[in-house]
Amino acid sequence: MEFTVQQVAHLLKGEVQGEANGKIYKVGKIQEGEAGDITFLSNLKYEPYLYTTQATAVIVNRSFVPKKEVATALILVDDAYTAFSTLLDEYYKMLNFQKIGIEHPSFQSQTAVLGKDLYIGAFSYIGNQSEIGDNVKIYPNVYIGDKVSIGSNTILYSGVKIYSNTQIGKFCTIHAGAVIGSAGFGFAPQADGTFKAVPQLGNVIIEDRVDIGANTVIDCATMGSTVIEEGVKLDNLIQVAHNVRIGKNTVIAAQTGISGSTQIGENCMIAGQVGIAGHLSIANRTSIAAQSGVMKNIENEGVSIQGSPAWEIKSSFKSFAIYKQLPELKRKVEDLERKLKELEKDHSNK
Repeated sequence: MEFTVQQVAHLLKGEVQGEANGKIYKVGKIQEGEAGDITFLSNLKYEPYLYTTQATAVIVNRSFVPKKEVATALILVDDAYTAFSTLLDEYYKMLNFQKIGIEHPSFQSQTAVLGKDLYIGAFSYIGNQSEIGDNVKIYPNVYIGDKVSIGSNTILYSGVKIYSNTQIGKFCTIHAGAVIGSAGFGFAPQADGTFKAVPQLGNVIIEDRVDIGANTVIDCATMGSTVIEEGVKLDNLIQVAHNVRIGKNTVIAAQTGISGSTQIGENCMIAGQVGIAGHLSIANRTSIAAQSGVMKNIENEGVSIQGSPAWEIKSSFKSFAIYKQLPELKRKVEDLERKLKELEKDHSNK
Protein backbone atom coordinates (compact mmCIF):
# COMPACT_ATOMS: atom_id res chain seq x y z
CA MET A 1 0.00 0.00 0.00
CA GLU A 2 1.00 3.65 -0.32
CA PHE A 3 -0.87 6.37 1.56
CA THR A 4 -0.06 9.68 3.17
CA VAL A 5 -0.32 10.16 6.91
CA GLN A 6 -3.27 12.49 6.28
CA GLN A 7 -5.12 9.85 4.26
CA VAL A 8 -4.71 7.31 7.05
CA ALA A 9 -5.88 9.88 9.59
CA HIS A 10 -8.97 10.54 7.47
CA LEU A 11 -9.73 6.79 7.36
CA LEU A 12 -9.44 6.58 11.16
CA LYS A 13 -11.30 9.86 11.81
CA GLY A 14 -8.18 11.16 13.50
CA GLU A 15 -6.12 14.36 13.63
CA VAL A 16 -2.49 14.69 12.54
CA GLN A 17 0.23 16.29 14.63
CA GLY A 18 3.42 16.65 12.62
CA GLU A 19 4.19 15.91 8.97
CA ALA A 20 0.87 15.06 7.28
CA ASN A 21 2.35 14.29 3.84
CA GLY A 22 4.70 11.51 4.94
CA LYS A 23 4.34 8.32 2.93
CA ILE A 24 3.05 5.10 4.56
CA TYR A 25 3.90 1.76 2.93
CA LYS A 26 3.33 -0.84 5.66
CA VAL A 27 2.46 -1.48 9.30
CA GLY A 28 5.01 -2.39 11.95
CA LYS A 29 5.84 -2.64 15.66
CA ILE A 30 6.69 0.59 17.44
CA GLN A 31 10.00 -0.83 18.75
CA GLU A 32 11.03 -1.91 15.23
CA GLY A 33 9.54 0.97 13.25
CA GLU A 34 11.26 2.09 10.03
CA ALA A 35 10.66 4.94 7.63
CA GLY A 36 7.40 4.22 5.79
CA ASP A 37 5.89 2.29 8.72
CA ILE A 38 2.79 3.15 10.69
CA THR A 39 2.36 1.77 14.21
CA PHE A 40 0.44 2.54 17.39
CA LEU A 41 0.83 3.20 21.11
CA SER A 42 -1.93 2.18 23.53
CA ASN A 43 -0.01 0.40 26.31
CA LEU A 44 2.18 3.01 28.05
CA LYS A 45 4.74 0.31 28.82
CA TYR A 46 5.90 0.91 25.23
CA GLU A 47 6.01 4.71 25.51
CA PRO A 48 9.86 4.90 25.56
CA TYR A 49 9.90 3.50 22.01
CA LEU A 50 7.83 6.48 20.84
CA TYR A 51 10.86 8.72 21.26
CA THR A 52 13.24 6.40 19.37
CA THR A 53 11.08 4.79 16.66
CA GLN A 54 11.87 5.55 13.03
CA ALA A 55 8.25 4.94 11.98
CA THR A 56 6.68 7.66 9.85
CA ALA A 57 3.51 7.81 11.96
CA VAL A 58 2.23 6.53 15.30
CA ILE A 59 -1.45 6.26 16.25
CA VAL A 60 -2.08 7.47 19.83
CA ASN A 61 -5.04 8.33 22.04
CA ARG A 62 -6.20 11.95 21.94
CA SER A 63 -5.61 12.14 25.69
CA PHE A 64 -1.94 11.15 25.37
CA VAL A 65 0.62 13.86 26.19
CA PRO A 66 4.26 13.10 25.20
CA LYS A 67 6.84 13.61 27.92
CA LYS A 68 9.42 14.90 25.43
CA GLU A 69 9.85 15.78 21.78
CA VAL A 70 8.57 13.27 19.20
CA ALA A 71 10.15 13.07 15.74
CA THR A 72 7.40 11.01 14.14
CA ALA A 73 3.97 12.23 13.08
CA LEU A 74 1.17 11.42 15.53
CA ILE A 75 -2.38 10.50 14.55
CA LEU A 76 -4.71 11.35 17.44
CA VAL A 77 -7.78 9.13 17.78
CA ASP A 78 -10.31 8.24 20.47
CA ASP A 79 -8.96 4.70 20.94
CA ALA A 80 -5.55 3.87 19.49
CA TYR A 81 -5.92 0.08 19.74
CA THR A 82 -9.30 0.05 18.02
CA ALA A 83 -8.08 2.47 15.34
CA PHE A 84 -5.03 0.32 14.60
CA SER A 85 -7.30 -2.74 14.38
CA THR A 86 -9.40 -0.86 11.83
CA LEU A 87 -6.27 -0.05 9.84
CA LEU A 88 -5.13 -3.68 9.93
CA ASP A 89 -8.56 -4.75 8.72
CA GLU A 90 -8.30 -2.44 5.72
CA TYR A 91 -4.73 -3.60 5.03
CA TYR A 92 -5.89 -7.22 5.25
CA LYS A 93 -8.63 -6.56 2.70
CA MET A 94 -6.14 -4.97 0.32
CA LEU A 95 -3.83 -7.99 0.54
CA ASN A 96 -6.50 -10.68 0.31
CA PHE A 97 -9.20 -9.25 -1.95
CA GLN A 98 -7.02 -8.08 -4.81
CA LYS A 99 -7.02 -11.46 -6.59
CA ILE A 100 -9.59 -11.86 -9.39
CA GLY A 101 -10.03 -14.58 -11.98
CA ILE A 102 -10.31 -18.34 -12.38
CA GLU A 103 -7.13 -20.41 -12.38
CA HIS A 104 -6.83 -23.72 -14.19
CA PRO A 105 -7.08 -26.56 -13.64
CA SER A 106 -10.16 -26.07 -11.45
CA PHE A 107 -13.75 -27.30 -11.70
CA GLN A 108 -17.03 -25.38 -11.50
CA SER A 109 -20.26 -27.26 -12.12
CA GLN A 110 -22.35 -25.95 -15.00
CA THR A 111 -25.26 -25.68 -12.54
CA ALA A 112 -23.27 -23.55 -10.06
CA VAL A 113 -24.10 -19.84 -9.89
CA LEU A 114 -21.00 -17.67 -9.71
CA GLY A 115 -20.94 -13.99 -8.68
CA LYS A 116 -18.79 -11.14 -9.93
CA ASP A 117 -15.14 -10.41 -9.19
CA LEU A 118 -14.40 -13.93 -7.97
CA TYR A 119 -11.04 -15.50 -7.41
CA ILE A 120 -11.06 -19.29 -7.81
CA GLY A 121 -7.67 -20.89 -7.24
CA ALA A 122 -6.17 -23.87 -9.02
CA PHE A 123 -7.36 -27.39 -8.14
CA SER A 124 -10.49 -26.08 -6.42
CA TYR A 125 -13.90 -27.72 -6.92
CA ILE A 126 -17.40 -26.18 -6.86
CA GLY A 127 -20.29 -28.67 -6.92
CA ASN A 128 -23.75 -28.79 -8.42
CA GLN A 129 -26.26 -26.00 -7.71
CA SER A 130 -23.87 -24.16 -5.41
CA GLU A 131 -24.16 -20.37 -5.26
CA ILE A 132 -21.07 -18.21 -4.80
CA GLY A 133 -21.56 -14.49 -4.05
CA ASP A 134 -19.70 -11.48 -5.40
CA ASN A 135 -16.05 -10.89 -4.55
CA VAL A 136 -15.62 -14.29 -2.90
CA LYS A 137 -12.01 -15.52 -2.79
CA ILE A 138 -11.53 -19.28 -3.07
CA TYR A 139 -7.87 -20.25 -2.73
CA PRO A 140 -6.28 -23.35 -4.28
CA ASN A 141 -7.34 -26.86 -3.26
CA VAL A 142 -10.69 -25.80 -1.78
CA TYR A 143 -13.57 -28.28 -2.03
CA ILE A 144 -17.15 -26.95 -2.14
CA GLY A 145 -19.86 -29.61 -2.34
CA ASP A 146 -23.32 -29.53 -3.87
CA LYS A 147 -25.99 -26.98 -2.94
CA VAL A 148 -23.60 -24.84 -0.91
CA SER A 149 -24.26 -21.10 -0.62
CA ILE A 150 -21.45 -18.63 0.14
CA GLY A 151 -22.18 -14.93 0.71
CA SER A 152 -20.32 -12.02 -0.84
CA ASN A 153 -16.85 -10.96 0.36
CA THR A 154 -16.08 -14.26 2.05
CA ILE A 155 -12.59 -15.82 1.91
CA LEU A 156 -11.87 -19.56 1.89
CA TYR A 157 -8.16 -20.26 2.27
CA SER A 158 -6.30 -23.24 0.83
CA GLY A 159 -7.47 -26.69 1.75
CA VAL A 160 -10.86 -25.71 3.17
CA LYS A 161 -13.53 -28.40 2.75
CA ILE A 162 -17.20 -27.37 2.61
CA TYR A 163 -19.63 -30.30 2.60
CA SER A 164 -22.91 -30.23 0.70
CA ASN A 165 -25.88 -28.09 1.82
CA THR A 166 -23.74 -25.78 3.97
CA GLN A 167 -24.78 -22.13 4.13
CA ILE A 168 -22.08 -19.48 4.71
CA GLY A 169 -22.86 -15.79 5.10
CA LYS A 170 -21.16 -12.58 3.97
CA PHE A 171 -17.76 -11.26 5.08
CA CYS A 172 -16.68 -14.59 6.59
CA THR A 173 -13.11 -15.86 6.76
CA ILE A 174 -12.37 -19.59 6.88
CA HIS A 175 -8.71 -20.49 7.30
CA ALA A 176 -6.68 -23.33 5.83
CA GLY A 177 -7.68 -26.89 6.57
CA ALA A 178 -11.05 -26.12 8.19
CA VAL A 179 -13.80 -28.67 7.53
CA ILE A 180 -17.41 -27.49 7.56
CA GLY A 181 -20.31 -29.95 7.48
CA SER A 182 -18.57 -33.26 8.19
CA ALA A 183 -20.71 -36.01 9.74
CA GLY A 184 -21.57 -35.64 13.40
CA PHE A 185 -20.31 -38.30 15.83
CA GLY A 186 -23.49 -40.34 16.08
CA PHE A 187 -23.38 -44.09 16.74
CA ALA A 188 -26.07 -46.29 18.30
CA PRO A 189 -24.78 -49.13 20.54
CA GLN A 190 -25.98 -52.61 19.52
CA ALA A 191 -26.72 -55.69 21.59
CA ASP A 192 -23.64 -57.46 20.25
CA GLY A 193 -21.34 -54.63 21.41
CA THR A 194 -20.92 -53.02 18.01
CA PHE A 195 -22.02 -49.52 17.01
CA LYS A 196 -24.36 -48.59 14.18
CA ALA A 197 -23.76 -45.23 12.47
CA VAL A 198 -26.69 -42.80 12.73
CA PRO A 199 -27.05 -40.92 9.41
CA GLN A 200 -26.35 -37.21 9.78
CA LEU A 201 -28.93 -35.58 7.51
CA GLY A 202 -28.75 -31.92 8.61
CA ASN A 203 -26.41 -29.11 7.60
CA VAL A 204 -24.31 -26.24 8.93
CA ILE A 205 -25.39 -22.60 8.84
CA ILE A 206 -22.70 -19.95 9.33
CA GLU A 207 -24.03 -16.41 9.54
CA ASP A 208 -22.30 -13.15 8.50
CA ARG A 209 -18.89 -11.96 9.71
CA VAL A 210 -17.78 -15.24 11.25
CA ASP A 211 -14.07 -16.11 11.44
CA ILE A 212 -13.05 -19.78 11.60
CA GLY A 213 -9.46 -20.77 12.37
CA ALA A 214 -7.20 -23.30 10.68
CA ASN A 215 -8.07 -26.99 11.09
CA THR A 216 -11.27 -26.26 12.97
CA VAL A 217 -14.11 -28.73 12.31
CA ILE A 218 -17.84 -27.99 12.46
CA ASP A 219 -20.07 -31.05 12.13
CA CYS A 220 -23.43 -31.06 10.39
CA ALA A 221 -26.59 -31.68 12.39
CA THR A 222 -28.20 -35.08 12.72
CA MET A 223 -31.42 -33.30 11.75
CA GLY A 224 -31.89 -29.55 11.38
CA SER A 225 -28.78 -27.34 11.52
CA THR A 226 -25.59 -26.70 13.43
CA VAL A 227 -25.62 -22.90 13.67
CA ILE A 228 -22.75 -20.42 14.11
CA GLU A 229 -24.36 -17.02 14.59
CA GLU A 230 -23.20 -13.63 13.34
CA GLY A 231 -19.87 -12.28 14.55
CA VAL A 232 -18.58 -15.50 16.15
CA LYS A 233 -14.79 -15.90 16.21
CA LEU A 234 -13.38 -19.42 16.38
CA ASP A 235 -9.66 -20.07 16.85
CA ASN A 236 -7.64 -22.92 15.31
CA LEU A 237 -8.19 -26.58 16.20
CA ILE A 238 -11.72 -26.36 17.61
CA GLN A 239 -14.30 -29.17 17.43
CA VAL A 240 -17.96 -28.14 17.15
CA ALA A 241 -20.24 -31.17 17.23
CA HIS A 242 -23.61 -31.80 15.59
CA ASN A 243 -26.61 -29.58 16.41
CA VAL A 244 -24.54 -27.09 18.44
CA ARG A 245 -25.59 -23.44 18.33
CA ILE A 246 -23.05 -20.70 19.15
CA GLY A 247 -24.55 -17.28 19.86
CA LYS A 248 -23.62 -13.93 18.34
CA ASN A 249 -20.18 -12.42 19.00
CA THR A 250 -18.95 -15.35 21.09
CA VAL A 251 -15.19 -15.98 20.94
CA ILE A 252 -13.61 -19.41 21.47
CA ALA A 253 -9.88 -20.17 21.77
CA ALA A 254 -7.94 -23.13 20.40
CA GLN A 255 -8.36 -26.80 21.30
CA THR A 256 -11.84 -26.36 22.74
CA GLY A 257 -14.35 -29.17 22.15
CA ILE A 258 -18.11 -28.64 22.22
CA SER A 259 -20.26 -31.77 22.39
CA GLY A 260 -23.48 -32.34 20.51
CA SER A 261 -26.67 -30.28 20.93
CA THR A 262 -25.12 -27.78 23.35
CA GLN A 263 -26.41 -24.21 23.09
CA ILE A 264 -23.91 -21.43 23.80
CA GLY A 265 -25.22 -17.90 24.35
CA GLU A 266 -24.18 -14.56 22.92
CA ASN A 267 -21.00 -12.64 23.81
CA CYS A 268 -19.42 -15.56 25.66
CA MET A 269 -15.64 -15.86 26.06
CA ILE A 270 -14.28 -19.41 26.10
CA ALA A 271 -10.55 -19.90 26.62
CA GLY A 272 -8.31 -22.65 25.27
CA GLN A 273 -8.63 -26.39 25.92
CA VAL A 274 -12.13 -26.14 27.36
CA GLY A 275 -14.32 -29.24 27.18
CA ILE A 276 -18.10 -28.79 27.13
CA ALA A 277 -20.44 -31.76 27.60
CA GLY A 278 -23.43 -32.36 25.37
CA HIS A 279 -27.02 -31.10 25.61
CA LEU A 280 -26.08 -28.16 27.83
CA SER A 281 -27.24 -24.55 27.82
CA ILE A 282 -24.71 -21.80 28.53
CA ALA A 283 -26.05 -18.32 29.28
CA ASN A 284 -25.08 -15.10 27.52
CA ARG A 285 -21.81 -13.39 28.52
CA THR A 286 -20.40 -16.47 30.25
CA SER A 287 -16.60 -16.55 30.63
CA ILE A 288 -14.92 -19.96 30.86
CA ALA A 289 -11.27 -20.16 31.92
CA ALA A 290 -8.69 -22.31 30.12
CA GLN A 291 -8.73 -26.10 30.60
CA SER A 292 -12.14 -26.05 32.26
CA GLY A 293 -14.59 -28.93 31.97
CA VAL A 294 -18.23 -27.81 31.81
CA MET A 295 -20.57 -30.56 32.98
CA LYS A 296 -23.84 -28.72 33.70
CA ASN A 297 -25.96 -25.81 32.49
CA ILE A 298 -24.82 -22.25 33.16
CA GLU A 299 -28.10 -20.48 33.84
CA ASN A 300 -27.10 -17.00 35.06
CA GLU A 301 -25.73 -14.46 32.57
CA GLY A 302 -22.32 -12.85 33.03
CA VAL A 303 -20.85 -15.61 35.20
CA SER A 304 -17.13 -16.53 35.14
CA ILE A 305 -16.26 -20.18 35.77
CA GLN A 306 -13.17 -22.37 35.87
CA GLY A 307 -12.01 -25.84 36.87
CA SER A 308 -12.99 -29.40 36.01
CA PRO A 309 -15.81 -29.74 36.78
CA ALA A 310 -16.15 -25.99 36.25
CA TRP A 311 -17.72 -23.77 38.87
CA GLU A 312 -17.90 -20.07 39.82
CA ILE A 313 -14.42 -18.60 39.57
CA LYS A 314 -14.27 -16.76 42.93
CA SER A 315 -15.24 -19.90 44.82
CA SER A 316 -12.70 -21.83 42.76
CA PHE A 317 -9.93 -19.38 43.73
CA LYS A 318 -10.84 -19.67 47.42
CA SER A 319 -10.84 -23.45 47.24
CA PHE A 320 -7.51 -23.50 45.44
CA ALA A 321 -6.01 -21.24 48.12
CA ILE A 322 -7.03 -23.82 50.72
CA TYR A 323 -5.82 -26.68 48.54
CA LYS A 324 -2.32 -25.17 48.41
CA GLN A 325 -2.26 -25.17 52.23
CA LEU A 326 -3.12 -28.87 52.55
CA PRO A 327 0.48 -30.02 53.24
CA GLU A 328 0.78 -27.53 56.10
CA LEU A 329 -2.68 -28.39 57.40
CA LYS A 330 -1.76 -32.09 57.30
CA ARG A 331 1.38 -31.37 59.32
CA LYS A 332 -0.64 -29.45 61.93
CA VAL A 333 -3.20 -32.26 62.21
CA GLU A 334 -0.43 -34.81 62.69
CA ASP A 335 1.14 -32.60 65.40
CA LEU A 336 -2.22 -32.30 67.15
CA GLU A 337 -2.75 -36.07 66.98
CA ARG A 338 0.72 -36.65 68.44
CA LYS A 339 0.10 -34.19 71.29
CA LEU A 340 -3.32 -35.71 71.95
CA LYS A 341 -1.78 -39.18 72.24
CA GLU A 342 0.86 -37.82 74.67
CA LEU A 343 -1.88 -36.22 76.81
CA GLU A 344 -3.90 -39.45 76.82
CA LYS A 345 -0.79 -41.40 77.80
CA ASP A 346 0.01 -38.98 80.66
CA HIS A 347 -3.59 -39.13 81.84
CA SER A 348 -3.59 -42.96 81.88
CA ASN A 349 -0.39 -43.02 83.95
CA LYS A 350 -1.92 -40.93 86.73
